[in-house]
Amino acid sequence: MFRRALNCAVAPALAACAVLYGVSPAAAEEIPLAPGHRLVSHYDGAPAAAAPLPGEAPPQHPFLAPNGRSGMHSDAAGSATSPWSGPLGKNPKVTSEKIAALGGECATATFDSGGRLVTVCGTFGGFKVKLLDPRTLATLAEHQLPQRSSTVQAITSLDFSKIFKDTSGGAYFYLDNQDRAVLADSRQHILRLSHVQNADGGWQFKVDDDWDLTGQVPHDCVDWTNLWPTGTCDPVTSVMPDWNGRIWWVTRQGRVGTVDPATSVIRSIRLAGEEIQNSFSVGEDGVSIVTDHALYSFTASADGTPVAQWRQTYDRGTGTKPGSVNQGSGTTPDLFGNGYVAITDNADDRMNVLVFKRGLDVPDGQRLVCKVPVFGSGASTTDNSLITWGNSIVVENNYGYENVTSLVLGKSVVGGVSRIDVRADGSGCDTVWQSAIRSPSVVPKLSTANGLLYFYEKEPNFWGIDAWYLTAVDFRTGERRWRQLTGTGPLYDNNWAPITLGPDGTAYVGVFNGIVAVRDGG
Repeated sequence: MFRRALNCAVAPALAACAVLYGVSPAAAEEIPLAPGHRLVSHYDGAPAAAAPLPGEAPPQHPFLAPNGRSGMHSDAAGSATSPWSGPLGKNPKVTSEKIAALGGECATATFDSGGRLVTVCGTFGGFKVKLLDPRTLATLAEHQLPQRSSTVQAITSLDFSKIFKDTSGGAYFYLDNQDRAVLADSRQHILRLSHVQNADGGWQFKVDDDWDLTGQVPHDCVDWTNLWPTGTCDPVTSVMPDWNGRIWWVTRQGRVGTVDPATSVIRSIRLAGEEIQNSFSVGEDGVSIVTDHALYSFTASADGTPVAQWRQTYDRGTGTKPGSVNQGSGTTPDLFGNGYVAITDNADDRMNVLVFKRGLDVPDGQRLVCKVPVFGSGASTTDNSLITWGNSIVVENNYGYENVTSLVLGKSVVGGVSRIDVRADGSGCDTVWQSAIRSPSVVPKLSTANGLLYFYEKEPNFWGIDAWYLTAVDFRTGERRWRQLTGTGPLYDNNWAPITLGPDGTAYVGVFNGIVAVRDGG
């Protein structure tokens, strides 16, 4: 999953950072660098030669923008792969855009048919849907979304963990096949927004559709006019279309529902006692959803009501690990290979990568293909999606990362990245390589056009310098090829946002204060 992207700014944390690093809240285009950036390496390694990967791309979903352009996980299968090359490390150039005085993280980035970025950025006043110029990162248009309940709760209670545990409000959105952003806002409404160019050349967003889910979803939520609600609030986590164009949605408290865009008919069920904090993936054979108890495959009945085709429990452990949002899997399901689906579990000692057969004819108890433990004893978890290509899976370790305050003053995580392959005959899985790369919280990406994996790296620093790097790793060997400094200080912490590879070869990273772009300089 992505995770925790778009956590809006935390005033006390930023105030502390301002004291520690001299960060000023004054408006500026570039994200400020913290002291120490002259004392760390700006570039390590050497440029890589493109080495395209053989294999077939995930199926193109008929109601999503082209693969690589449509959402946080790149495509309907959740592969986290890009069909075009990212930067190769040839004299990389870094630019950034500061979105707000406090916070402003732009996490999920999608690309319209003209190559412009459509993204959602978190601020104290609420999320903003933004249209950005891909080269300058200038804002071309924006649409204000309502403030999340977690922000109000954090301010009134001074408990800012509420923000960092909230995945709702528009963080997970997708771009459809007509360049429209589809998301669920904090009012439990699903919006479909287009962006249009005016006669004067400027751009604006328009709300084309607004579907109200409050008839199906409890919505007595905290806001500035309702500080002490007596009812229940169930935020909507994510939305995705199925192969018939029906829009699916899930909520934190285990509701799974659909909207028929043609009739506006809404249907839903509830998975009692289960929580959904991840996004989900969609194949022609069904909708794959993971809760904090089980992995499901759903289809819709004739009237749109979700129907579980199968359910597979997993080891959810005995508690929430540091680096996880809840006691359950932190991954969005990946659909890959010859009818496989992969997630991670939350086993106590060592997290496992789990691969299941997703065919409807597989008997109960025979779905599990493999269960592979990863990373060190007592120090393994991930709250981000896996990368899948062919029969390969790449997983990173997020153990120890909680929020933007976790790694200040030179701290880092234990780290680790592993590649696991399903055997050609489906008899099990094998670990291909392991890397010590420390990628605390990013949703990594793979360019199938050049064979490079992209991570957002931070190593421990004795002098207390917080240096963040875009790092390229060879998919075949696990070797770090190069890394480029993006910035220093907590404002460059990506705070669960993904890396996104643009069609022009740029790598974009949502960071705490906005967005960073890295592209080859020639």
